[in-house]
Amino acid sequence: MTTETQLLERITARPDVFGGKPIVRDLRIAVEHILGMLAAGDSAQVILDEHPFLEPDDIRACLVFAHRMVAGEQVHERVPVAAGR
Repeated sequence: MTTETQLLERITARPDVFGGKPIVRDLRIAVEHILGMLAAGDSAQVILDEHPFLEPDDIRACLVFAHRMVAGEQVHERVPVAAGR
């Protein structure tokens, strides 16, 4: 099973992509987009079917990220920020 630390490694942020918002595996799909689809009632399977480049652990990573943020943890310090890309 993938640990939360491993899942969070899937979340990156780049200043030149979506204004530095957290994205999934540098794929130019924002964490907030995945969370919005889940909040709208889409199942993980629907999201994976509509975005075949995503993996189940990408969705779990978004949920872990959101949980840590709501819990008030400094998740952004754990998110690698690629400089100079």
